[in-house]
Amino acid sequence: MEVKEALLKRRSIKKFKEDLISSALIDELLHAGMSGPSACNRRPWEFYVVTNKDKLLQLKKASRFARYDAPLAIVVCGNLSKALPLQLSTYWIQDCSAATENILLRVTDLNLGAVWCGAHPQKRVEENIRKILNISEKEVPLNIIFIGYPTEECEPRDQYDNKKIHYIK
Repeated sequence: MEVKEALLKRRSIKKFKEDLISSALIDELLHAGMSGPSACNRRPWEFYVVTNKDKLLQLKKASRFARYDAPLAIVVCGNLSKALPLQLSTYWIQDCSAATENILLRVTDLNLGAVWCGAHPQKRVEENIRKILNISEKEVPLNIIFIGYPTEECEPRDQYDNKKIHYIK
């Protein structure tokens, strides 16, 4: 699949088959995530791969925006001990967001489906996820990506809006 096609075809998929995702495909997704750009190459990301049905159910209840039945979830966290210092400390959010988007594009390329459910900056949701997955206070859950084989197909779309572009010459 060409990059342009993946960009247009990538959509939030919210209904999944029960079929499990192979370890090889999960590895492909993680490689894609870690191929993302990172400020000063700090790579402050941590990925929690969840296939345990009980933990998936708990994650589903962790946030009112995460009510999806998928055989796989990847929780993307920012490791604050790897973050840049002082006023640059929140660059981890950009790094982990880039990693997340790379995962979503690879999901599309592999004919899987996914939905990105935000966690940070919702403190209650962050704390719920930390408890479920036993995540250290040094790590901040940015999001949960629910992944599976889709039971629905959305039409590709281009959301280009010329009104959002401002040229400075």
